[in-house]
Amino acid sequence: MIRYALICEHGHEFEGWFGASADFDTQTAKGQLECPFCASKAVGKQIMAPAVVGARKAGGEPGPAKGQMMMEALSRIRRHVEATFDDVGDAFATEARAIHEGRAEDRGIYGQASPKEVRELVEDGVPVAPLPPKPPEPSELN
Repeated sequence: MIRYALICEHGHEFEGWFGASADFDTQTAKGQLECPFCASKAVGKQIMAPAVVGARKAGGEPGPAKGQMMMEALSRIRRHVEATFDDVGDAFATEARAIHEGRAEDRGIYGQASPKEVRELVEDGVPVAPLPPKPPEPSELN
């Protein structure tokens, strides 16, 4: 696994883990990467200092098994949200704001929002988070 420090066009910093160095470029080209804060798809790598490897710590570096565990955990989160939260579709921003302001029933929801809508929700203190991405179809794997 490779960890990159990432930044979106709005200056939000976050990190991403990739199975191989080419995966970042492939996912960016397919529009699969987005900022977890504002959902912008204009994401780039930040300059990073190389890691200096000394004596290995117990557990070693993340390998394919650990990467698979992480992907499975993210998939479980997504399945849980889809099974137990209300899908409000493209009304997400309106419904999230209504719940936050007490004008709608307090419940878990998910749906779609534009980067601008997400930015406005975050700026107004409405708690939002992106869903983990859907796992790729077996035909999409390399």
